[in-house]
Amino acid sequence: MAAYVVFMREQTLDRSELEAYWERVKTTMDGRPLKVLAAYGTHVTLEGPDVEGIVIAEFPTIEEARDWYESPAYQAAAQHRFRGAVYRGVIVQGI
Repeated sequence: MAAYVVFMREQTLDRSELEAYWERVKTTMDGRPLKVLAAYGTHVTLEGPDVEGIVIAEFPTIEEARDWYESPAYQAAAQHRFRGAVYRGVIVQGI
């Protein structure tokens, strides 16, 4: 069953760190069964505090989404994201 990784950027702390992340994250997707469905496009907040941006990626399963997220390559790239901004991230299984 499909699973979706959703990242919501709440606050930018260091733009240069985010740019380093964006450069590195691309290679973490190579050979992975994922499809980016949305990435920082126009969004409308319906409830709760607004966010700066949203990314949604589809994976075939929760296990494959976790495998990508927990991979050494992604975790190395993510260190820049952690320094660059405050994010909220979840994996949700589709129906």
